[in-house]
Amino acid sequence: MKDYLLVSLIGFLVGWLILPTAFNLGLKINPTLILLSVIGFSALAPLVLAVVFYFSRFWPGLRQFGKFCAVGVLNTFLGFSVLNLLIHFTGITRGLYYSLFLVLSFMVSVTNSYFWNKFWSFQSQTATSPSEFSRFLLFTFIGLLINNAVASFLNNVIGPLGGIKPIVWANVSAFFAIAFSFLWNFFSYRFWIFKKPQPQDKQQQIK
Repeated sequence: MKDYLLVSLIGFLVGWLILPTAFNLGLKINPTLILLSVIGFSALAPLVLAVVFYFSRFWPGLRQFGKFCAVGVLNTFLGFSVLNLLIHFTGITRGLYYSLFLVLSFMVSVTNSYFWNKFWSFQSQTATSPSEFSRFLLFTFIGLLINNAVASFLNNVIGPLGGIKPIVWANVSAFFAIAFSFLWNFFSYRFWIFKKPQPQDKQQQIK
């Protein structure tokens, strides 16, 4: 039950966080759309998680990956929300400042990611420590470099294709960048940061 309540909270937050991006892309925001977005995501999230949990009976690792994906969706729209708010208030859609906007939005979403993934997705039993957080920042920084390099290359070097508006292309570039850094984050979080202690590690902790 706890997992479904938490994923419903994620859906609720996503329902709000998607709105700044939708507004920036030209979608008219009205009370009906807000209501549909918030209620829709809040209801859809636990349904999707239920399907994932069902199939996790055949692939146990899918349960953890499903929760990581839910957190990833939250972090994605949190990052997009920050990015689009910065674009909206500055009018800047490319160049050096766009890259700086990516850094800021990425760091906001990553801070959120740390707590959700540690205590929910991977259910780490180790206490929060400077060494763990340092590892998290190190591997996240590598993910940031991957994210920023891909998005900046697509947006600043290749540029809008097929007559796509610059503001739309800026979001497309950020989306593709997330796909690359997403896989890096999952495997680094699982195997190097929030990995479960091995039996010998537990024995050493008891001693």
